[in-house]
Amino acid sequence: MTVSQSDLLRRQFDLTWALFEYHLDRLEPEDFLWEPAHCWTVRRTPDGTWLPDWADTEPDPVPVPTIAWLSWHIGWWWGVTLDHVEGRPPRARTDVTWPGAGKPTVQWLRDLRTAWLTALTRLTDTDLSATAPFPWQDDPEHTVADMLAWANAELMKNAAEIGQLRLLRAAS
Repeated sequence: MTVSQSDLLRRQFDLTWALFEYHLDRLEPEDFLWEPAHCWTVRRTPDGTWLPDWADTEPDPVPVPTIAWLSWHIGWWWGVTLDHVEGRPPRARTDVTWPGAGKPTVQWLRDLRTAWLTALTRLTDTDLSATAPFPWQDDPEHTVADMLAWANAELMKNAAEIGQLRLLRAAS
């Protein structure tokens, strides 16, 4: 049986999302800003928005990200990847704001999932074979299919990190 690139990427995404949903369903608002160690998190600014910790050069040791930071990070890279898939100008990192602990962020991530699935259904084999515009900056060695596989892998990694933090907080 032959499986198309699109079908394989969709199966990979669906599996990753199912694993993520397990944790999304169980997140409590208090989980998001819990800091188990020296952390990167999001911090409320005077105007009420949330600003993520950031360094252009990754520190050593890398701070442990909070669930808040990880969920913002998913929203940022996934949203920008979606901008590229949809042919929109990609947003700057500083233009992506975290919606807040609990239901607002869970809904934001689920809305991204819906937009992602809608965009993926429109991609043809020709689209998937085109040079990826992101995150490799138009490197002809990487296709749009590679970009989608990268997004699936990134989601899987971030979902695992969120799940581990949720489990650690519940056990503490």
